[in-house]
Amino acid sequence: MIKHLQNADEFEKEVQGDIVLVDFFAEWCGPCQMLAPVLEQFTNETNIKVVKIDVDEVPELARQFRVMSIPTLMVFKDGKFVNKQLGYMPIETLKEFVK
Repeated sequence: MIKHLQNADEFEKEVQGDIVLVDFFAEWCGPCQMLAPVLEQFTNETNIKVVKIDVDEVPELARQFRVMSIPTLMVFKDGKFVNKQLGYMPIETLKEFVK
């Protein structure tokens, strides 16, 4: 399941749960566009929730998590930050990153 976050108020609620993958992206970002189908495939092959945050629409979250380049992927477990990775990655690398 992919959830597009519309505002920062939803963030805390959305990252609760076992494991949540957060994707900071922008529509104009080439590597972000390359990553989008990988994230779709990831959600189809796992039961892990993906939350997408457009840095242009919700810049306060990008600032809060010090996102300097996109795509930035972050893993949250039980609402707490666990890991971070920058840039595009193929599906197998993404699965290993989230483990």
